[in-house]
Amino acid sequence: MRGPNLVTVEWELRRRNPRRLAHFDPRKPMRTHVDERPLAAAPVARTEHGTEFRILGAISFSHLLNDMMQSLILAIYPILKSDFDLSFAQIGTITLTYQLAASLLQPAVGMITDKKPMPYSLPIGMGFTLGGLVLLASAPNFPILLVAAALVGTGSSVFHPESSRVARMASGGRYGLAQSLFQVGGNAGTSLGPLLAAWIIVPKGRSSVAWFSAAALLAMVVLLQVSRWYQEHHAVRGKAKARQSELVPLTRGKIAATLLILGVLIFSKYFYMASINSYYTFYLMHKFGVGVATAQTHLFVFLFAVAAGSLLGGPIGDRIGRKWVIWASILGVAPFTLLLPHVNLFWTGVLIILIGLILSSAFSAILVYAQELIPGRVGMISGMFFGFAFGMGGIGAAVLGRLADARGIEYVYGLCAYLPLIGLIAVFLPNLERPLQARTAKR
Repeated sequence: MRGPNLVTVEWELRRRNPRRLAHFDPRKPMRTHVDERPLAAAPVARTEHGTEFRILGAISFSHLLNDMMQSLILAIYPILKSDFDLSFAQIGTITLTYQLAASLLQPAVGMITDKKPMPYSLPIGMGFTLGGLVLLASAPNFPILLVAAALVGTGSSVFHPESSRVARMASGGRYGLAQSLFQVGGNAGTSLGPLLAAWIIVPKGRSSVAWFSAAALLAMVVLLQVSRWYQEHHAVRGKAKARQSELVPLTRGKIAATLLILGVLIFSKYFYMASINSYYTFYLMHKFGVGVATAQTHLFVFLFAVAAGSLLGGPIGDRIGRKWVIWASILGVAPFTLLLPHVNLFWTGVLIILIGLILSSAFSAILVYAQELIPGRVGMISGMFFGFAFGMGGIGAAVLGRLADARGIEYVYGLCAYLPLIGLIAVFLPNLERPLQARTAKR
């Protein structure tokens, strides 16, 4: 049975109120109680359960522990170089092995779990990291070091896509905030690696890496609780997928071109990050003559700035649009990277903080932008972008290591200073808010 015609209802209401009748024109569209504001301008939608900060806190803490353990590989490079008499190229190969083990598996894990959720894969993945740490502490030669790095990378490949999915499920619609909280845990953990290496591993030796297996066990306990919540609430994910399926009216070609642009931006960000993560300590030791502990402290300062900056990108993107955060964070860092190779130690410390703060705000915005670009494929997109980021970091470390052997570490920093200028291509990213408004206006 059809409901009453809106014109009839409006006429009846205005008949009872002469003031409304005086201004009634049946040729003009009626105003109703229906909220027709554009979707992009409306407040962020909330799920029926709201934002689950308890789960976001747990997954962020687990991310902190996971990335802290992974960062120990990078942080003890000076020790490994000394113990095994490694070249820069071999150090780059360790990073490449770790990053590729993570990057190649992450998209596959994401695609599989999009189709069949695996809540308890989170603590299982952490078990690989635990095994890698123990092997790293006792490795007798370079090939075993590579196996240890691959195990840690495998643990990362399982952890990141599923954890990113949990963060989105627990977001209550505040996707940028949730990803930023998730990212800040990981970046904070990464920043702790050099500090712990300077305080514990440098004085105690490489075997003390095994002590950090306790952190892996703690993470497994926390992730067991998260997995139970995930198992109970994954039905909500299906409802969210159904709601998102109509959000982005772009052609396949446009989506593919946009993903390519995002990939190039990831390349520029993580190639530059590889120059800092893998070789910043060597750069400081070579150019300014500082010791290992001092260089590790400087690396911690940079990574702490990265952690702080990662908290900004998501919430700001929720408010002003993710495209503008991506644009500002990658291109905006260029003046500081161009200055870095030409300043003294004090200003190097200042600039590296600014670089970390600005550059790190990009990834949360890029990830949520991509998830909105291809709705319903959270695992695949998370795995693809985490994997590609890890892969670019690994390839960057290997390439830059060989370049440092051939041309010197200062040459590497002079060359990498220009990478953020690639951020200019962000101008070609479609503004997802515009098609959303146009689509809503047609309804």
